[in-house]
Amino acid sequence: MTEDVKNLSSAPTDEELELINRYTRRTLKREEVYVFSLTLCDNDVDRDFERFTVESLFELEKLFVGRTGIVDHESKSSNQTARIFKCSVEAVSGKKTQLGDDYFRLTARAYIPRTEGNREIIELIDSGIRKEVSVGCAVRESICSICSKPLGSQGCNHQKGRSYAGKLCFAQLKEPYDAYEWSFVAVPAQREAGVTKAFSLERRKENTMEGIMKSLEKKAEVAFTKGECEKLFDYISALEKDAQAGREYRKSLEVEFKRLMALSSPEISEGAVCSAMSGLGVGELKEFISALNKKAEKILPLKPQLAGSKKPKAQGRNNEFTI
Repeated sequence: MTEDVKNLSSAPTDEELELINRYTRRTLKREEVYVFSLTLCDNDVDRDFERFTVESLFELEKLFVGRTGIVDHESKSSNQTARIFKCSVEAVSGKKTQLGDDYFRLTARAYIPRTEGNREIIELIDSGIRKEVSVGCAVRESICSICSKPLGSQGCNHQKGRSYAGKLCFAQLKEPYDAYEWSFVAVPAQREAGVTKAFSLERRKENTMEGIMKSLEKKAEVAFTKGECEKLFDYISALEKDAQAGREYRKSLEVEFKRLMALSSPEISEGAVCSAMSGLGVGELKEFISALNKKAEKILPLKPQLAGSKKPKAQGRNNEFTI
C-alpha cells in the first residue's frame, strides 16, 4: 500500500524528541532532527486489488514503530534514509472507500538527522519530489472477497480484479505479523494517491506440494510464496533425477529387446523392430522380453560348457576325477 508524505512540521516537539532519542546512541537536540508525517497504507482497495482490513491497520500500527525508511526497497544499510518513531490509525471524517466503507489510514511520524549527507533528501521531501511511499510487510491471510476462503486455496477459483455477479474480487489482507520496512518510491500504485505498493506478502500458510499442484491444475495465473517456490523447485529437481533413471532403465530394456528379436526373429529388420518398440511402454517391454527369453532358450538352449554328462559313471578307480 502506498500514500504520500505530508510535511506538517520539520521540528520535533519535546514529546517527539524523547521518542526519537530512544533509537539514538547519543541524545539529539531539536535542531539536529528533521521530522515529517506520512501515510503508510489504508483500508481501500488498491490497484493490485488488495486491501488491509481496519483490524490489520491497528496491528501494523504497532509493527511499524521503529522501522527504517529506504529508497526503492533496496535493502542495504547505505540506503537508509529515515526511521519511524510513532504510528497511529486515523479515521478520516466524511471520507469513504470505493466500497462505501468508512475510510481509515495508518499514519506515521519519521525523523532524519540533519547532516550534510541528508541535506538533499530533506530538500526533496520539502519540495514534494520525494513523496510517495510503499510498505514492506507480511500477513498470514489473504481472504477472497467473493467466497471468504484463502485466495488461491482449494475451493477458491476466483481471480483478483475480476467481477463475479457484479461483485469485485479482491484480497483482504489479515493478521499482519511482521513489518520489514517502508520505502520512498517513484511510481505510485494506490488509487487515490496514485502510488505503487511493493510489499512482501505471505497470503497464507505455505501450501503442501499437493496444494501447489492443484493450484497449477487450474491453468490460471498463480502466485506462489518464496517457500512454495522452493518446494516446487525441489520437487521438479527430484522428478528430473527420477526421469533420468527411468530413461536409462528403458534404454537397457530396449537393448535387450533388440538382441532377443535378432536371435528369435532375424528376418525382421532392425528398423521394424525399433518402430514397434517405440510404441511400447516399460511394462509391455518387460512382458515381451520375458516371452522372447523363453523363445530364445528353445532356439539356443543355455547350457554350461562343463555341464555334467547324463551317462552313468564307469565303475573303477579314480571315478572322482572323471569329467
